[in-house]
Amino acid sequence: MPRVNRTLVFVLLLVSSCAFLLFQLYYYRNYVSKQTGLHLLNPGGHVTSRQVQWQTLKKFLALAQYFRLPLFLADTAALTLLSHDALQQRDRTKHEPHCSFLCAGRPITSFALQASRWKDKPGFLLAAEEKGFELLEVRGHDPRLASLDTLSGEEIPLHFLFRLHGYVIHVVLLYERSGNYLWHGVLRLKAGMDRSFAPFNLLDYGRHGGAYNRPELILTVIDNLDVRVPRNISRFLAQRRRARFLECRYHDARSFLQLYPEDSSAAAVEFRRKAKTLLSLAAQTLGELDVPFWISSGTCLGWFRQCSIISYSRDVDIGVFIADFRPDIIPAFRAAGLSLKHKFGKVEDSLELSFLGEDVKLDIFFFYKDGDIVWNGGTQAKSGRKFKYVFPSFSLCWAELLEVKVRVPCETLDYIMANYGATWSVPVRSWDWKSSPSNVIENGVWPVAEWAGLIQVY
Repeated sequence: MPRVNRTLVFVLLLVSSCAFLLFQLYYYRNYVSKQTGLHLLNPGGHVTSRQVQWQTLKKFLALAQYFRLPLFLADTAALTLLSHDALQQRDRTKHEPHCSFLCAGRPITSFALQASRWKDKPGFLLAAEEKGFELLEVRGHDPRLASLDTLSGEEIPLHFLFRLHGYVIHVVLLYERSGNYLWHGVLRLKAGMDRSFAPFNLLDYGRHGGAYNRPELILTVIDNLDVRVPRNISRFLAQRRRARFLECRYHDARSFLQLYPEDSSAAAVEFRRKAKTLLSLAAQTLGELDVPFWISSGTCLGWFRQCSIISYSRDVDIGVFIADFRPDIIPAFRAAGLSLKHKFGKVEDSLELSFLGEDVKLDIFFFYKDGDIVWNGGTQAKSGRKFKYVFPSFSLCWAELLEVKVRVPCETLDYIMANYGATWSVPVRSWDWKSSPSNVIENGVWPVAEWAGLIQVY
């Protein structure tokens, strides 16, 4: 029997071991590392920050899917990238790493969830912590339970922040309000909370409350992950830019009503019912025309001062910027069942429309921008005298009045004080629109020859 060459056997075993080790490394890099953990290597063999963020998102979304939480992407940077057309997306995918949308160069990714879908998933937070996520939960009072009688609504979850490997996933809870819209609250850290948990200045949501129409969602694949997104991304992003919401000042309103109790007569109750119907109809009609409006004059004062309508005002006042005027406003309101009571002025100067529904008047004042001020006009029908009401420039916020989603000037106090002066908090039942407002100035007289076209009373 020939003698076995020990050196040859050793060499063969060494070669076999090296070959097996190389096979294991090849299998790991091409299969295992793509499926688990943070071992996703780039061609140079290093873990990149983008890959870490993608793995964090993958783990979080898998957990949400397991608990059947229909999160949708609300991150402005990611949605802005996705709002480009399909060809741009395809080209971007070809030339950039696989996380080219969700990993948008920020340490935070934002998702939203309708709160009604959250209540049944209490185990999600525990499971997330077991997966290694750190959690910061921000709660606040439920404004839907607040009223003039009760100011201490129970606390509800408003925001969740999940942190893993230095990346933060922000989940915003959207609650349904009585005005048939979705609302999220302010992210306000309480004493003792970790203020270094996240770069809060980079958050897309939480600096103030927000109001949104309910978006239609679609399930799609983004960066190889199943993600829900708004079907109309551009519309959602436009809503977000103008979503700021102002809550009614219940505490101040209750103090006001203790001094000046609300009129509970049958006539006042009936007026509030009619005003609510009229305001709701105006919101629907102008919304269908895509014409933004805000509550103005006495209607705005009622919301700001007493969280309601002023029963003795006997009308509903709204404002519209003249840039948003559309000729079909009058036909639209007529089609909705209102009659045109008067039309004063013209598009170029002091336009004002007044409609009537259930014997309650809807006044639409058109506002003109002039440098750092805005103004609306008024016309006395019998004399042709013109008046101008001057306000400081303002932006628009969402609010709720009589269970209707409406806009108000964000700088509400400045707006109110311009119109009603420093004594705005004291009710005034005797009001002359030509002399009582603090911001009224005379603005000439319409030429008599033009009255037929500029002063129309029906």
